[in-house]
Amino acid sequence: MTHVTTDPPEAVETEAGTARITWHRAPRPRLVLAASHGAGGGIEARDLRALAAALPAHGVSVALVEQPWRVAGKKLAPAPKTLDTGWRGVWPALAAPGLPVIAGGRSAGARVACRTARDLGAHAVLALSFPLHPPGKPEKSRADELLGAGVPTLVVQGGNDPFGRPAEFPEGGYDLIEVAYADHGFAVPKRAATTQERALELITGGVAKWAGSLG
Repeated sequence: MTHVTTDPPEAVETEAGTARITWHRAPRPRLVLAASHGAGGGIEARDLRALAAALPAHGVSVALVEQPWRVAGKKLAPAPKTLDTGWRGVWPALAAPGLPVIAGGRSAGARVACRTARDLGAHAVLALSFPLHPPGKPEKSRADELLGAGVPTLVVQGGNDPFGRPAEFPEGGYDLIEVAYADHGFAVPKRAATTQERALELITGGVAKWAGSLG
């Protein structure tokens, strides 16, 4: 089993306030996956934790990013523009190892990664639980953000995500992994024909394979 080195959280000052990065370093890294949380939770999300534990064995260091509003203890995320400002502010620290950086995030964090990828020079985008639309409002699509990322993109989406099921996603130049039965947080019901552990293995294995295919 590959030994993962986890650094103490690193404070980074941004124009939106103090952000925090927790590095999970690969012994022989060739890529960095920088991943931020959604609007309703932090970096303790099950998919982010699973990726941080699994990817270093595949040569990918994982940097989990806490947006300034979370570091400050606020309950509600700010406007998208402020989220983008916080993300842009941590980018130099994420790029500091001199490796290609995959911009990633879950939910609102995935939207930030898509909106800023081209400007920041991201190598690729990992969109976990991309919120294609608000629940029950498919007419309010955010597909333009996803389709406008401008770099290789992987979407990992729960089969029962009320923010957009895989079948609702438009055609486009991105890859998509469906996590059957899973909701927006990739939770799988106990009665489902798969297990929570298997769902997380599908996520980590799929992301590792995709990261390995990036030039």
